Amino acid sequence: MKLSFQNSFFTLAFVALLIAFMVVAKSILIPIGIALLLAFILYPVHKKFMKWGVGNILAGFLSILLLIIIIGGGITFFSAEIIALSDEVTNFSNKLSKLYTDVVFFINKNISIVENLEKEELSKNFKTYLKDSAGSLVGGTFSSTANFFTGLITVFIYMFLFLIYQKGLVRAFLKFSPEGKKEQFFKMLKSVQQVGQKYLSGMSILIIILGTVNSVGLWIIGIDSPFLFGFLAASLSIIPFVGTTIGASIPVLYAFMSHDQLWVPIAVAALFWVVQLLESNFLNPKIVGNSVNVNAFAAILSLIIGASIWGVAGMVLFLPFAAMLKVVCEEYEPLKPLALLIGNSNFQDDSGDKKDWFKKLKDKFKSK
Repeated sequence: MKLSFQNSFFTLAFVALLIAFMVVAKSILIPIGIALLLAFILYPVHKKFMKWGVGNILAGFLSILLLIIIIGGGITFFSAEIIALSDEVTNFSNKLSKLYTDVVFFINKNISIVENLEKEELSKNFKTYLKDSAGSLVGGTFSSTANFFTGLITVFIYMFLFLIYQKGLVRAFLKFSPEGKKEQFFKMLKSVQQVGQKYLSGMSILIIILGTVNSVGLWIIGIDSPFLFGFLAASLSIIPFVGTTIGASIPVLYAFMSHDQLWVPIAVAALFWVVQLLESNFLNPKIVGNSVNVNAFAAILSLIIGASIWGVAGMVLFLPFAAMLKVVCEEYEPLKPLALLIGNSNFQDDSGDKKDWFKKLKDKFKSK
């Protein structure tokens, strides 16, 4: 077996340049990536409008308007709970100040770090710190909000362009296909589009199911704003592996700060533990797993690489991108090993052997 150092060097150089380009151009590539996935899921809607006799540009505008109405409806639905929750901020500040003061005073009393430490002075200093932090947080929030809406408008523009120029883009990509392979190349592009579409539609269904279950459970336990916390935790599940844990920690912390009974945060934690088991072992594999078809190793790797390159956006986007990359690699002979590393089929032989072993054992007991 011969190893070509020249090919290895060019491969590593290409990967390094690609990563550097993704880091430098992330402010452009992240909105394009989000817009591409959303355009995949809006494509059937755009196509339906065109079948009804609506023009291409108007169909793209109506598709995006429908998405804006859905997002706006969700924000309106949760706005009342957000306003009600904001009234609790003062109570949270007082409880947090009291908890911090009691803990520090107890530690200092037993270890004697600072002499003549008084609770009133400690509480006053902590409240001053919270006030100063809140001011910087508000300033940062306004800056982040402006950047968010700027990015959102950019995503809508890219989405609109993807929808109205999708035929031209497909024809342009078909030029990369070899002669006599255009139909196969078109099927590959169609498969890539379907992977993105099924992933987003599956995640939307999963968020609705998890949000409903979370909200009903929090309502039974007696948590304020159950729908807000329930759907917030469900929405964070779009971040693989860590999103569900982060989403669960928020209502648990809220329950701990807003209720004096210890059983309330314990019940909330138990609720999300059961829901997470249900989501990871049944709902996610059935609803989303079939469309992504990426093994756990590739999923974790895409999560780490995405977080390193694009932050939270990379954690969300790199998993469906890995599934799309698998579809592309399956069509090219030199890239098929990479498709096997990303996909599930190459990692299911052991489970199949176990199933055969259990079947043989069962047949053996039956024969006896």
